[in-house]
Amino acid sequence: MFTRKLNSAGLRGWHLHIASLSSVGLCVALWIRAKTVDQEERGNAERRALFVGLWPPTLYLIGDSLEREEHRRRRLLR
Repeated sequence: MFTRKLNSAGLRGWHLHIASLSSVGLCVALWIRAKTVDQEERGNAERRALFVGLWPPTLYLIGDSLEREEHRRRRLLR
């Protein structure tokens, strides 16, 4: 049901795969930035990087579900 709504909204699987890869880059950037801040702010910056690091597998799996939904719809239209 969730994938059908995302698909009808125009979101495709490759969109989420790109978002997954981009969030890996964002996580690395935030982690590097965390190493440049002072000690008081470092803990919060590292937690932010770790939080963003949890996004890629979730986005990738939702993208796979959307691709399966696209293939299912194509088979039904034939």
